Formats: sequence, C-alpha cells, structure tokens
Amino acid sequence: MSRKLLVGCLQLAVILLTVVSTSGRCGVTECSSAQPNLLLALPGDGESKVAKNEDVPGVDHRILHKPRSENLAISAIEDELQWVTEFSSSRRVLQSASCPLDLTGLSNFPWFVQTCQTPENITQDATCCVALRSALGLAEAEYLRTDGLFRLEDNATVGACVKDLAKQLQDDGLKDSRIVEVCFPESGYGRYVSTPTKCAGIETRSQYEEMVGVTGYNSLDESCKGDLQDLNLCHVCVVAMSEVSSALSGLSSNNVDCLFYTLWYAAGISNELGPWQPGTAECIMAVTLVRGAQSKRRNLALYLGIGAAIAVAACVVFWGVFLFLWRRKKGEEHRAFIQRNKTLLLSSMRPNTGLIMYDFDEIKAATKNFSPKNFVGAGGFGDVYRGVLEDGMEIAVKRMKNVTVEGDAEFVNEVEVINSIRHRNLVILRGCCVDSTNSDGPQRLLIYDYLPNGSLHDYLFGDGSRSLNWIERRRLAVGVAKGISYLHNDTRPPIIHRDIKASNILLDENLNAKVADFGLAKFAVEGQSHMTTAVAGTRGYMAPEYALYGQLTEKSDVYSFGVVLLELMSGRAALAAEAEDKTFGYQQITDWAWGMVKNDRLIDIVDESIRDVGPRDAMERFVLVGILCSHILVACRPTMQETLKYLEGDMPVPDIPDRPIPVNSPMALSIWTRIIEEFLPAASVQGSPQH
Repeated sequence: MSRKLLVGCLQLAVILLTVVSTSGRCGVTECSSAQPNLLLALPGDGESKVAKNEDVPGVDHRILHKPRSENLAISAIEDELQWVTEFSSSRRVLQSASCPLDLTGLSNFPWFVQTCQTPENITQDATCCVALRSALGLAEAEYLRTDGLFRLEDNATVGACVKDLAKQLQDDGLKDSRIVEVCFPESGYGRYVSTPTKCAGIETRSQYEEMVGVTGYNSLDESCKGDLQDLNLCHVCVVAMSEVSSALSGLSSNNVDCLFYTLWYAAGISNELGPWQPGTAECIMAVTLVRGAQSKRRNLALYLGIGAAIAVAACVVFWGVFLFLWRRKKGEEHRAFIQRNKTLLLSSMRPNTGLIMYDFDEIKAATKNFSPKNFVGAGGFGDVYRGVLEDGMEIAVKRMKNVTVEGDAEFVNEVEVINSIRHRNLVILRGCCVDSTNSDGPQRLLIYDYLPNGSLHDYLFGDGSRSLNWIERRRLAVGVAKGISYLHNDTRPPIIHRDIKASNILLDENLNAKVADFGLAKFAVEGQSHMTTAVAGTRGYMAPEYALYGQLTEKSDVYSFGVVLLELMSGRAALAAEAEDKTFGYQQITDWAWGMVKNDRLIDIVDESIRDVGPRDAMERFVLVGILCSHILVACRPTMQETLKYLEGDMPVPDIPDRPIPVNSPMALSIWTRIIEEFLPAASVQGSPQH
C-alpha cells in the first residue's frame, strides 16, 4: 500500500510540474481556463481518466493516458521527469539567449569609446558605427580562436551580444550606450549569423582550412605571427591575407564575407598573440591605438572642444531666434537695409569675423536667377554658378544641396570657422546666405571670389587648349602641399579635407593653386553627393583604409594628394581605362606608376610634354613623392610637412617600401572590385571646375 501511495505521489508531482511549466509559457487566460478541466489519476481508481480538454497547450497527454500498472509506473515517471527537464531547459534557452563572445578585451582599446563619445546624429555609416563593427570583429576573431566558429547561431544570440557590447562600452565610459542599438539594428542581425550564402556556407575553422587548403592556412600562420606592430611583419601579413582572400573569390557572391573570414582567421588563429594584442588589432582589424598621455590630452581637448561648441551653438541659436523674429517684424525694412548697406550681418553677432551675410535676392540677381548660362559645374556639395554683384565684383556661388530648415545655426557657425582660415593656397570664403523662409525652399549659399582659370582638372583633362609647363606644375604641387599642410598643422582643431582631387584645386590669374571645399564634408547628405560616398570621398582618390574601414586620418588626405601629384606629373587620370585590361575595366594611376618603377621606367611616368625640358632628377623626385604618398599601407605614407620638405628638396626621399599588391591585379580583384561596387557609386570621374 505504501508503494502505491509513493507511486501516486510521484505521478502527482510530475503532473503538477508539467502544469507549472505550461503556465510559464501560456497566456494568463489560457492557463486559467485550462487547468480546471484536468482530472488527475490516483492509485486505486482503475484506469486513468483522460483530461476533458486534450488540447491544453504545453501538456503532454501521455501523462494523462498512462495505465495504472504498477510495473510500468516507475519507468513512466522517469520518462516524464526527463521530458519535463528537457522542456524546462529548452524554454529557458528561448527566453534568455546568451552571447558567447568575450567582450572584456575591448577595455584595452579606448578608441571605440572616444569615436562614439561626440554627440552627433549617428547613422549606420558613421565613423562610430564602423568602429563598433571593428570591435565586434575583434570579439568574433577571439570566438573563432576559442570555439572554432566564425558566426553566431541565430538572431537571438546576436541580440544578446549587442546588449553585452552596449554594457561593456558603457562600463568603459561611453555616455550613451543607445548608440550601439543604432549601429546594430535588429533588422541587420542576419549579417552576423551563419548562412549557406556567406562564403560558401563556411561556419567552422576546420571548414575554412579545408577550403583554403594546407598551403593557404600555412601561409597565414607563417606570415601573420608575432607582434604585427612591426611594419615589416604587418606588410608580410597583409600580402598573405590578400592572396588567401583572392583564392576564395569564387566561393561567394559577396567576396567581402570571405575577406572578413580571412581577417578573423589571421587575427584569431594564425597570430599566436591573439586579436586582443595591440599589434594584431591595429594591423589586421584596423583598430586605432591610443597611447598613454596622448589619449588623456585628446580626451581633454575633446571635452573642451565639445564645451566650447555647445557654448557657441547656444549663442548662435539665441541670436538666430532673435534675428528671425526681428526680420518678421521689420520685413521689407530689413531687406532694404541689407540692399542699402551691404552690412556684415554676422559682425553684429561676432565682431571682426569679416564674413559677409548676403541677401538671397541679391545673389539671385547676381546669377540672373541661377541661369544655366552662369552654371559653372556640379561639385560634391552643391552646384556652382558665376555671378556679378552690383559693384561689378565677380563671385562664385555654391548652392548647397538637400537643404532643410533645421541646422541653420550650425551651418553659420561652421561657415564662420571656414571663413577664419586664411592661407594663400586656400580658397577664401567671402560670405554666405541663409534663408529658411524663401518661397523657393530653404536656401544656403556659399560665396567665393571667382577664379577665371578654372581648376587643375580643366588643364590636365580638358579640351587640350591649355597646358602646364614644368615650372607651373612644380609651383602647383608645392602650393597644394602647403595648403593641405596648413589645414593639418596650423588650424585648431586640425581639418581633414576628405575630398582632395584635381577638380577641387582651383587656379588664380597667376596659376597659383587654391584648395577648395575644405571643411564642407559634414554638409554632405548620404546618397546625394556627386561621386561621393557616405564617408565623403571620390572614386580614384580615396585611401583604401578609408573606403574599407571608414578610418579617417590626415594620412587619408596624404594618399589623395599623392594621386593628384601623379596626375599632375603624368597627365594621366586617377582612374584610366585600359584596353588591355578587360577584366577590371580601368587601372589606378598608383598601380600603373608603381609598375613603371618596378620595371625601371621611372622617367617614363613624366608627361611627354615636359619630360625633356626640365631637370630629370627633380621630376623623378616629384614622381617618387607621389608614389610614396599614395602607398597602400598607412604607416608608409609621410605627413604633409614631410611631403613638403621632400618636394622642396630639404629632405631626401626615402626608399619606398614594396607595395603589398596592385589594386587591379587578379590577386586583388576579389577584394577591391567588391569594395568599389559596395561603397562607391558608379559615376564618371570628372569633377567640378569650380569649388
């Protein structure tokens, strides 16, 4: 009898556990209506009665249909206990997915927090999001190292990792961890989950090694070992990764997936120090290292800059509101005041700025209502028109694209900063016009002095009616270098141009170089700028690390200057169509020039029209400087100050390190074709002749 009672109690316990587990996953209404219909079977009642409601969600009806046979009772109870245990376990997994990635190593890289600390309108293409994706890439490389897996299991796991990443960055000092959710929207979780479409469905380390073969992974193991902060070791590793990625080019419609797999394998498996080692993170994963006191100084400068910007912005907003109300009250009186006095509107707000605030109707009249006859060209930030003011002065007017009513105060503030930058090799901004109440829509105009000689692009790639001799080219190269060097070293904070190209180098009446469009990159709207990307660059001139990782430094401008210098010396476009190159369709001037150097044909790079009329050693020096500045590896490029000394002969040009791989070679085709297609819209290379 006691045995029967024990069995009965155990059966009752099993059923109660089942009901409890069911109540945890069904709704309140379902559970409350279902439970009273259960008839529990106890020993001594004959055959077990069947529940009245056999469709109660979550209940295994095998429990309610068991016979009372004492010989089967114990085994039945064991089966049900096992089922309840498995069910409860699976329910917990569904409710609380966990992240398998170890994110604690991110604390060693302050760059992630610093990049995302500045308050701004973060988009998925912002530098902050690019940095955070690199952070997750480091953790994925470590995951491959410890667990042998490339991707995460499912979207729930990705979501858990995003939450853990936000918490880790918040612990490291990130003020607003919600930025992480912007950079990793739930709709994009699929890109971090293993699927058959990602690099031929490779999921594990062993599958990857099988695909690349012994030669492939041995090459990575040998080339990517040791401390990669050593430039030579990093160079060797980059070459090996390029070769292995090329071998995987046919496995996936998206070759960038295979590139990332190779990066993670090199960082997590091939390098014995692991992805958290600074040299590995910097060389392979393009993480910017922040060192010691320099980091503290940058933080202090960042905080002071933010504070100053907030203070200035508050003043601008206050005066903007006051001005708007005043203009509404005064109406035509204010318009007549502008017309009559040509006053410096901003001078009443900020003394001695020298920035002229023009009236929109005045500029409209000067350009004859923005007549097509006065159209000069289309730039990356707006269309440019020639105009003549009432006093006879010629001006160039840049009419900004995609203007909204918001942000006028910020625009005026930034324009004032640009106006304060004065150098003989930089285009001087005369003034601007802001009119958010115009019947033609919100207007923002930038007014420059008109330069009738156009741009360097016109002389190099125009109709051939104008040409440049050696003396003029030398003066232009040095002038452009001085202008960029001033932006990098003599402005506070330093200004990175982001879009240096031949069409942004204007020529005055004496053929002196004037660099245009500096400080305007933040005004570009994604998807709208002419021949630019979300990171504000131009096809053929953009540095590889900027296009691939979104990593922007002064060295990005150095690369673009190197391309322009090679154009100036050779007369050849940055991207030139090659009849013999049917696969790639065009060839980068940097790869062409390097190939000529490797074949001992340095002088043949120089334009035939000046090759025999200038000093050979000087012309060859300028070509070598162009090749050095446009080196693929960031660390191999000089600063603009060093570049200027090389051009002026104050310092000897150093030996140029070997380039890892030509961008248009079959080996690199799988990588760079995809990068160009994904990041750079198909567009002609021709730029704007004015500003």
